[in-house]
Order: sequence, then C-alpha cells, then structure tokens
Amino acid sequence: MSEFLSQEEIDALLGGGKKETVVETKREKPFDFSKVEKIKKGGFPGLEVIFERWAKIFREEIRSLFPVINMVSKNSITVMKFGDFINKIPLPASYTIFTMKPLNESALLVIDSRVVFNLISALFGGGARPFKIEGRDFTKLELNIIHDFVDTVLTSFEKIWQTVYPVEVERKSVELNPFLVRIVSPAEKVIVVEMILDIEGLEVPFSFAFPQMMFLPLKDIIFSETSSLEIPADWKENILKKLSKVELNFTLELSRFTMLVEELLNLEVGSDIILNVKKDDSINLMVEGKPKFTAKLGRYDKKYAAMIVDRVKGEEDGRERE
Repeated sequence: MSEFLSQEEIDALLGGGKKETVVETKREKPFDFSKVEKIKKGGFPGLEVIFERWAKIFREEIRSLFPVINMVSKNSITVMKFGDFINKIPLPASYTIFTMKPLNESALLVIDSRVVFNLISALFGGGARPFKIEGRDFTKLELNIIHDFVDTVLTSFEKIWQTVYPVEVERKSVELNPFLVRIVSPAEKVIVVEMILDIEGLEVPFSFAFPQMMFLPLKDIIFSETSSLEIPADWKENILKKLSKVELNFTLELSRFTMLVEELLNLEVGSDIILNVKKDDSINLMVEGKPKFTAKLGRYDKKYAAMIVDRVKGEEDGRERE
C-alpha cells in the first residue's frame, strides 16, 4: 500500500470533489419604530363619547356668536401620519397649537377657509355655498372670526374634559404657515378628529390632531367602552391621600455668594466663612430645590428655628411675592 495519497483522495479530504454550498446569512434590517402602533387598535370609544358630548355644548355656545350654525357633529376619528394630515388641509388655514395640562404633548386645532368664508358669507346675508379656494391670506376680519371661533372651541373643550379628567386647556400659538406647525415629526402618527359644522345646510369640516403619546396616561378613559366617563366620587380623595404621604426635602438657604477657585482651594478645617445674612433678614425656605416660603431665623425651645413669614409666588425664579 502506497504511503502517499492520490489526487482523488486529497480532493476527497479537502472537499474539492464536491460543490460548495453557500450558506446565506440573514442580513440585519433596520426597524422602523414609526410603524409601531403605540395605541392599541379597535377605535377610541371613550374619545368618541367625549367629542359627542362636547359637540352638544359647543353648538349652544357657538350659536350665541354665529347664529347661522345649525348643527355641530363628530364625523370621524382616524389615525394617520402627521405629514399626511397637514398636506390635506386646503389653504389658507389657521393652525392653533394648544396644551392640555398636565398632559405633556401639544395638540392642534385646524380651521380652514371653508369654515371662515361660509361663516362670513352667511352672517352678511350671502348664504353658505361651496367656495373656490383662492390661495390668499386671511383678511383682518377673517382672523377676528377665527379668533372668536377658536376661543369658544377651547373654552367649551376644557369644560367637557373637566367632567372626565382635570385638564387645563391653554392656547400656545397660532400659525398660518403649515410648514411652521410641528406638534410631532411628519412621520409620526396622530389621532385626527374631524368635526362637521352645518352652516345654513352646508356641511364644512374642521379638525383636531392629537399625538398618539398624548393620551397614553388616559388610556383607561380613551378606550373605555362604557357610556359613563365621569370621575369616580372617591378619585380626588384617593389622590390626595397618596400625595399626603409623599416625602419632600426642605432646605433653609442662609446665604449665597461667589468665591474664587483659589479661595476655595485654600479652605481647610477651621476656616471662617462669612454668611451674607443678618439677624432680621428674610431667607428662603426651599422645597425640593425651589423657593416656596420666606422665613426669619430665631430660637424655639433652646434650638435654632425659622418662622415662615410669607409664601413665594412663581414657579421659575420664586422672587415674586403674593
């Protein structure tokens, strides 16, 4: 038997006589988080009820300003990309950005030319009819009409939400250029609520847009399938009980001053630091790092103490007194 391998045996050992099998490796694909539905599907029954109730209140209030409005109704609630929503609004249009504190996100109210032109026409005896969009800016009169309309919308909107959840509706800004309207990125999805105004028999729409993330803290309300959305009687009491057990850090601020780095490095045990405060000076009592009260130093039962003399007003600087 030969001590050397033949070429066939070498090929067999190295696999040279067989076709190579290429193993396809799966390539990683980028995941688009914008395609993920952040709110479960199946509609928004609770939100439907809220807007149906709001339509009734709003109709009564808006008719006191514009008697030509016969009816207000909810048309649809859909989810779409914010960019698609903005692009479908005919110009000119008014975009009102508002907040619903304590909810974090901002929402949008859109009033386009169909509402404004027909309101003015009907008010001045011309009747409501389909208008050809002229692509021009709003006049001063039209802007005044929009301002009054939006005021009534937001005021009544806060009233109906107060029966469901304690929010404060606040107008932040008004834009006439759609490119300046940014409550979310164009690719993010928003909940669009389209309302219908009946102006002397002609139906014209106006819309709300809410970021999907805005209503996540209220998902039990938004997705509620019951017709009753009132706050439970003990809700406020339970919240107050929980808040009363929260621990807070109190700090008495004696003095503030600046110091050179050189002076700081020279500090050692026994160094004196002169406080810029006198016996009768008022000092700040800080709650979680923010000034909430002013106080004066003194003694009580042989211990140093501070007596509160005033409440500080203002969230940011705490300098304004009540």
